[in-house]
Amino acid sequence: MNAQLALEPMARSPRRALSAHALSPASVGNVGVGFDILGHSVAGAGDRAEVRRIDEPVVRIAAIKGCVEDLPLDAAKNTAGMALMALRKALGLRHGFELVLHKGIALGSGMGGSASSCVAALVAANALLERPLLAESLYGFALEGEAVASGGRHGDNVGPMLLGGLVLATRDRLVRVPVPDAWHCALVHPHMVLETRKARAALAGAYELKEFVAQSANLSLVLAGCWRGDAALVREGLSDVLVEPRRAPLIPGFARVKQAAMDHRALGASISGAGPSVFGWFERREEAQAAAAAMAAAFADAGMASDVLVSPINGPAAALVPAEQDA
Repeated sequence: MNAQLALEPMARSPRRALSAHALSPASVGNVGVGFDILGHSVAGAGDRAEVRRIDEPVVRIAAIKGCVEDLPLDAAKNTAGMALMALRKALGLRHGFELVLHKGIALGSGMGGSASSCVAALVAANALLERPLLAESLYGFALEGEAVASGGRHGDNVGPMLLGGLVLATRDRLVRVPVPDAWHCALVHPHMVLETRKARAALAGAYELKEFVAQSANLSLVLAGCWRGDAALVREGLSDVLVEPRRAPLIPGFARVKQAAMDHRALGASISGAGPSVFGWFERREEAQAAAAAMAAAFADAGMASDVLVSPINGPAAALVPAEQDA
């Protein structure tokens, strides 16, 4: 799926709608071994966007509601707003969009909160086009939006939100990676904020070539294991030797939380996105549920309450939803 092939439309909509609502799920970015290029969607949390077509050739953010409200209403400074601005510019649209965001994912959570907003807005706005685009053709616009929050165009969150499941997201291409349906993720979000820019600052410094070689080997094992449905390969490879050691000190109790996952037969566990959320992969939902409880208890021992999600690794993609459905 080459994002530069880009603006290939779906069939022409028989009737042009004036408004649409879309829900985009949370995500696990990086998946430990795939910094900035690998992620998967997570069921159970997400952001919802209401988009209305307007005659003015602008993008206007009317309101932001939900668990986060103090975000910029200036479209150029908002991930969702910038994504819609990029869509308008690329397609040469004469009309504009008015947007209301319903935040269901906390910012600085390591669950793709900024990405979820821009993907939900794009999916809703896309439904209002005379000739809606394919989901993968929205990728470049989502990257433009994500860059507002993170300072870079990386697709490990927006890619899986657009396609669902586990996705390899390079600069120009999205590749859906098959994963056995039985495999599940436990995702535990402690009640603290870790800003993406701060987490990225922790990565400054020198790296040794052997670290890159080891990380490349681990990523290869994980991808091969997913494609073959071979849990042993994933278990051997799902270990972040490059980024996790530098970010772990930013998350109180991280070592005990990770160990709780491993004690419950995790295929591997690490930091979700920039943190502070922690994830583990499991062969069965029951294992993920038991591990999630133990991981939350470990965070409690560190003095933090947490929220727990258990989801198939083959999580949902962003999609249109009824107007009354909340994130």
